Order: sequence, then C-alpha cells, then structure tokens
Amino acid sequence: MDAALAAAAHTDASADVPIGAVVVDASGTVIGTGFNEREAHHDPTAHAEVQALRAAGRHLGRWRLSGTTLVVTLEPCVMCAGAAVAARVERIVFGAYDDKAGACGSVWDVARDRVSLHVPEVVGGVRAEECAAGLVDFFASRR
Repeated sequence: MDAALAAAAHTDASADVPIGAVVVDASGTVIGTGFNEREAHHDPTAHAEVQALRAAGRHLGRWRLSGTTLVVTLEPCVMCAGAAVAARVERIVFGAYDDKAGACGSVWDVARDRVSLHVPEVVGGVRAEECAAGLVDFFASRR
C-alpha cells in the first residue's frame, strides 16, 4: 500500500483525484504503477487502476496478469474492477471503501460476480483511514 499511496501523490500537479494503484507480482515486486490522470489527459478511462494494469501488461509483455495483485488506495469502480477481472488479476487489495461507486462489495460486487469467468480474491479496508485521508483533504480543498 505504501507504493499505491506514493503513486497517489503524483496527482498533486493536476486537478485529478489522488488515487494511486500498483500491480505486484507473486514475489512482491511492483510491475506496474498508476495514478489518476483523467483531468491531465482528458481521458475518462485514465483511472489509477487502468494505468497500473496497462503498465503491468507492458512490463510482462502480455495482457493476462495471472499471479498478480492489484493494490489501490480506493475501492475500484465498475470499470476498474471489470478491467482487473478481464486481466485475470489474482487478488485486488484496496484501502478506503467507496460508498458511492465501489464495485468490490460496497455498491456493486463486479469483482466477485458468480457468473464471471474469473473471480479474484478481494481484500478491502487495508489502511483505510490513511487512504481516505488524502481524499478527504483533496475534496475539502475544492469546497
């Protein structure tokens, strides 16, 4: 989670919501890093998770990310949970729960849908308060 929190800090130069994500392999080595770049690139798909999954795919030279773990500071949305499932990520670990758009158990449970071709393990609430603090500060500064 340290690496995901560090990635979230990269949004300081833009108006992007500070969310960070990393993909780690079975040995714990970070093979992909991402942070929100929607505002920076005017790209609705440039979520931290998607950026990290893309980087991991480039690193491994394949789209299938079996044996990897996606670690993200905020519970993935429908798009990001779906991308992790499609990439065959073995485990999704996230910090803060997202009661408005979370898709790993809060609002929806895309990651563990029983009809999915692949169902990753999901671990939520890891360092949740620390992960939420950056988001709370970000949105407080915008009000």
